[in-house]
Amino acid sequence: MQSKTIQRQLRAGLIALSVLLLAGCTIAKPRNDDPWEGFNRKVYKFNDAADKAVIRPVAAGYRKITSSDMRRIVSNFFANARMPITIVNDVLQVAPKAALHNTGRFVINSTVGFAGLFDPASELKLPPDDTDFGVTLAKWGLPEGPFLVLPLIGPSSARDVLRLPVDSYFDPLSWYAKDHDLRLHAEEFPSILYLITLRARGIDAEGLLDGIYDPYVFYRDAYRQRRLYDIYDGTPPAEVTDQLQGTGDMDVDKLLDEQHAYEKKQGAGTTNDQH
Repeated sequence: MQSKTIQRQLRAGLIALSVLLLAGCTIAKPRNDDPWEGFNRKVYKFNDAADKAVIRPVAAGYRKITSSDMRRIVSNFFANARMPITIVNDVLQVAPKAALHNTGRFVINSTVGFAGLFDPASELKLPPDDTDFGVTLAKWGLPEGPFLVLPLIGPSSARDVLRLPVDSYFDPLSWYAKDHDLRLHAEEFPSILYLITLRARGIDAEGLLDGIYDPYVFYRDAYRQRRLYDIYDGTPPAEVTDQLQGTGDMDVDKLLDEQHAYEKKQGAGTTNDQH
């Protein structure tokens, strides 16, 4: 069964590599419009309600019963376990240096680091690095397409949504869930715990939304900017960043006026409450 899995992976890799050779390596320009905004806002509202009702309380409970050291060890384990996703995408992106770097991290942390619980690779000057199939598609030149918010998953795009099934194909957590059939679907527990660790880390950044006039716009643009940094290895060209900011087809002054009006209104409300 394991050999069949490896054969399927190799076949998928060869097919993807063929597409790469045909598509070239020109990175497609980002989209700064939002044609699916109506749908996205509804899903964003649903996700926000689900987060407040269930997901965040579970993540907060996880933080309460664990120490920072324990959470770091758990995060190390999951980062290492999912490293095959990065290595495969490094190969598909024809980035041999990155592939060797991440293979070295994976081998060292899987052995000396006790199955990834610790991170000796960073001390050996092999710092964390990750990528995914969405970045691979961008480097192949596939356009980003419209921004998209998925129920219970969160921000994505017409291009990035394709990474979900492809990356899961190379994800050991998915392999474990598919190869086991435990009572009460316990085979899904590692994947659920991984998602809880991600949400728990996000609690520290929640203050960024305080005072934001339109959290959805902040949420959308923050995702797009982060993806640009992923695609350009942390240094996107200035012209690409300008295009993402939409200075050509977005009324930035209007947005600033709305934000200032919102802050003024909030300030007036606070003053009235004090009186």
